[in-house]
Formats: sequence, structure tokens, C-alpha cells
Amino acid sequence: MHQLDRQILHIAIPSIVSNITVPLLGLVDLAIVGHLGATAYIGAISLGGMLFNVIYWIFTFLRMGSSGLTAQAYGCNDKTEAALLLTRSLLLAFSISALLLLAQVPLFRLATAVMQPSADILSHLRTYYSICIWGTPPSLGLLALSGWFLGMQDSRSPMLVAILQNVSNIVASLLFVYGCGMKVEGVALGTLIAQYFGFLIALAIYLVRYRHIRRLVVWSRVPNRSDLLKLFKVNRDIFFRTCCLVSVFLFFTSAGSWQDDTILATNTLLMEFYILFSYIMDGFAFAGEAVGGKFYGAHDPDNFRATVRRLFRWGAVMVVIFTAVYTLAGGAIIRLLTNVPEVVDLSSEYAAWTWVLPLVGVAAFVWDGIFIGVTASRQMLLSSAISTAVFFMAYFLLFPTLANHALWLAFILFMLARGLSQTVMYRVAPPRF
Repeated sequence: MHQLDRQILHIAIPSIVSNITVPLLGLVDLAIVGHLGATAYIGAISLGGMLFNVIYWIFTFLRMGSSGLTAQAYGCNDKTEAALLLTRSLLLAFSISALLLLAQVPLFRLATAVMQPSADILSHLRTYYSICIWGTPPSLGLLALSGWFLGMQDSRSPMLVAILQNVSNIVASLLFVYGCGMKVEGVALGTLIAQYFGFLIALAIYLVRYRHIRRLVVWSRVPNRSDLLKLFKVNRDIFFRTCCLVSVFLFFTSAGSWQDDTILATNTLLMEFYILFSYIMDGFAFAGEAVGGKFYGAHDPDNFRATVRRLFRWGAVMVVIFTAVYTLAGGAIIRLLTNVPEVVDLSSEYAAWTWVLPLVGVAAFVWDGIFIGVTASRQMLLSSAISTAVFFMAYFLLFPTLANHALWLAFILFMLARGLSQTVMYRVAPPRF
């Protein structure tokens, strides 16, 4: 195996393992409350989980910005700058957390106004939210640390943290619910404890494994104006880029619910095909951030371009595998996920859209990783804005004639537009070394 392939897989495989632990945790939480005897518990956990997922997704710039800039510092062997980047990212994470905690009441009112839960669910949702909101400091701090680890070419530390955090969450939730007789508050407390546990593990890894780097922090350089402006610029662009993506995915779910419950259930299940593919491709995107950013920082254009080519080769392999699985076994996967006859029948009508998802989506994942590695955040924002506009234009123009097929076609065009626009940007204005 080529040395570059080994470097890519060294980052990608642990990142994929970390990603896969995320849905497992949500399923366990739902399984716990699903045996408490009331559907309101399930609704509260589902809505609460969605709310915090959106919050943390919006602030993923803390991971992405930290990853790209740190990889560049690693590539040029600037350990002092790497140490300063983590310090600045953590200070930014904790500042945002403080604002979220101060605004927790209006934030909850806004969220419930949008979601409009029933009175029973609202009561349990408020309990869940009032506990889990205090987990924002460690969660956002962990985003910054995880991005920094990736930038330092270390994807095993985030994997270890993710596994231990999720195991602790499961154990704590089971203990509180079945050992202490709690209900939604038990699951929330389990999540809160796991968030702090995960952050403390990551912090301990940094303090012990990277003690030679943390000692290089020069506190007088932390508030350096030009460095802070660079960090804020990258994070600002990624923040608005993420807002574009969030708007598409939230609208996709909402548009299904506006039609009827069967279509909503069908769209939700079929979207799992995209989510599974994204978990795998995100691993290669993370490799693009770390390995691509390293060679960019080292001013090594030959290895950088070779990394881009090899990432697309790995992407092509994933496209062949996932397209074959979805085409040949998609129906069986659906029947594993549900036994509701009308959902199974309707899924077959829309199954073809899942067959093309890997092909049209692969470029967006690879380019995201590369662009983050070279901190081309403005191009990422522009491509996301263009593709989001394509999504909404296609949906509103085609829905009167194609109905729910218009929603899926709009999503396919959205992914295709992301990849194509980033390809054009890379060709027209490639990174300068």
C-alpha cells in the first residue's frame, strides 16, 4: 500500500469508528425511554436530541477551524502556533457556551415554538433541556479538542474519547433510570455526566501526551489581533456554511411532515441511507483536513495534489460499494428498519434516489475535507450558498408536478451542486503554496 494511502487510512478508519458510535448512543437512549410505558418520553428524547444535535452541528466550526489551522501548523512544524490555536479555540468554545447558558430560556422558547410539541411532551422536553443545556461547555470544548487532535494527525484519541464517552453515557443512563427510578431526567443526567467525562478524558490526553506542546503556550500571544482575526474569519465562514446545510436538512424533514405521516416515515428511513454513507465519507473528509492541511502547511504541492487524487480514489471505491449495497439490498435494509406495510411499499417507490446518492455526494465530502485543510472557508460558504439556492429553487418549482419526488430530486441536485461548485473553484483558484 502506498504511503499516502496509509496516512489517509490512519486518519479515516478511527474517524469512521468515532462517527458510528453517534447513532448507537441515540438508539440506546430511545430504547431506554421506549420501555418506560409512555410515548411522551420517546417524543421528548427525540425532540431534545434533535435540538442539541442542531446546536452542536451549528458550532462544528470549532472542530473544523481548529483542524485545518492546526494541520497547517503541524505541517510547517510550528508547535508554538499549534498550542496557541488550541488555547484560542477553547476560549472561543467556552465563550459561546457562556452565551448559550445565559440565553437558555429564550432559546428553549424559540425551539418549542418551532417544534410545537404536545403539552405532555413539552413538560418532559423542558426537563431534558434544563439538564442537558449545562453540557454545552464540555461539548463545545470537545469539538475544539477533537479538531486539534485531527490537525495533529491523531484520530485515535478522538476515537477513544468517543467510545468511552458513549459507554459511560449508556451505563449512567441505565443506572439512573433503572437503578434510581428516574425517567427522562435520568437519561439527561447520563448524557450530562458523559459529556463532562468525555471532555475530561480528552483534556487529560492533551495534558499528558502533548505536554511538550502545551508548555509552549505564550499567554501574551493568545490575544494576538491578526491571529484572532484569521481564526474568526475561518470560523465565521464555516458557521454560515453550516447554517445553509442545516436549513436544507431541517426543511427536508419538515417538507415530509407537511405531506402525511407515511411520507414522513418513508423519507426518514430512506435518509438513513445517506446518513450511513456520510459517516463513512466523513472519515475520508477528516483525512483530507489532516493530511491535506499538513502538506499545505509544509508547502509541499506534490504530496498535496497526490493526497487529493488518492482521496477521490477512495471515494470512488466507497461509491461502488454503497451503490451496489443500496441497489441490491436496499429493500432488505428497509424491512429490517420497519415492518409497517405502507412504509415498506412506499419506500420502493423512492428507493432509486438512494442508489444515486453515493455518486452525486462523494465529491462534496472529499472537497469539504480538502477545503478545510487549506482553510478555504470562503469557497466552502459560497458553494454551500449556491447549492442551498439550487435545492430550494428545484423543490418549489417541481413540487406541484412531482410531489415528494421533487423533494428527493432537489436533495440530489443540492449534493451535486456542492461537489461541482467546489470542483470548479479548485480548478479556477487552486491553493497557493
